[in-house]
Amino acid sequence: MKLFSKHRKHARRIAMGDREVVALGLHSHFWQDIYYYAMTFTWPQFFAAIGVTFIFFNFIFAALYMLFPGSIANMQPNNFLGAYFFSVETLATVGYGDMHPLTAYAHTIASIEIFVGMGSVAVTTGMVFARFSRPRSSIVFADHPVSHVADGRRLLMVRMANERLNLISEASAKLHVMRQETTSTMGQFRKIYDLKLERDHHPLFILGWTLIHVIDETSPLYGLTPEQMAGNTSLIVTVEGVDDTTNQNQRGIKHYPSEKIRWNHRYVDIMSQQGSVPHLHYNKFHDSEELL
Repeated sequence: MKLFSKHRKHARRIAMGDREVVALGLHSHFWQDIYYYAMTFTWPQFFAAIGVTFIFFNFIFAALYMLFPGSIANMQPNNFLGAYFFSVETLATVGYGDMHPLTAYAHTIASIEIFVGMGSVAVTTGMVFARFSRPRSSIVFADHPVSHVADGRRLLMVRMANERLNLISEASAKLHVMRQETTSTMGQFRKIYDLKLERDHHPLFILGWTLIHVIDETSPLYGLTPEQMAGNTSLIVTVEGVDDTTNQNQRGIKHYPSEKIRWNHRYVDIMSQQGSVPHLHYNKFHDSEELL
């Protein structure tokens, strides 16, 4: 029972597409991963963390100033709140000039606080820049893969689109299938197979792109029924290219449990011709229709 409680203490939830996995027994190293958390926080969480840290540092330095009353000249109000306001001015390297250190002890604490303040401004500025400059994927995936028979071949298809409608050059895509397999010698393990695509490169990915895998005798999916795939099979789609506007790598990834595949369906055509100008109806991007 104690062992179970210990594992629960270190339980971590991991999202894998629409599924969630709980990892037990792993120790969290928050102080070693501050940069990771700073990059993964939402913007409100990020600024809230900065605000809490700012208040905490000022509280500590105000307490240090108050250890020796009279260390700050012209402190108003003449209590902890005045020391806190002086700490805020010092940490931010503002210094209005009314309140100032009066003793060697106060000068020492103020020097330390100025050093901490300058370092904090540099770290915060770097974090804000890193968050703003981090490339954000603009690649969207259809909610469901589809599979149907065309020209005597069974096709597995995944539709993608470039949401920004700008140029992603030399885009490359990969499609994998991950299966939970059991053998007498190795027990249960996850195995990943590569699925061959009819076209795995797109030189000018601006609008849409449909990945096509032929389920033939060479395919790892050949002979599998939806019932055999349910619960232990999933698709993983990855796409990568260079955003021509920012010159940064764009990456997108999508995980589909096999239950998401719509069998004997095809994607609804999103392109229509109005006069001489083609129109793309992205409100139909996720739609598919059943083939009888």
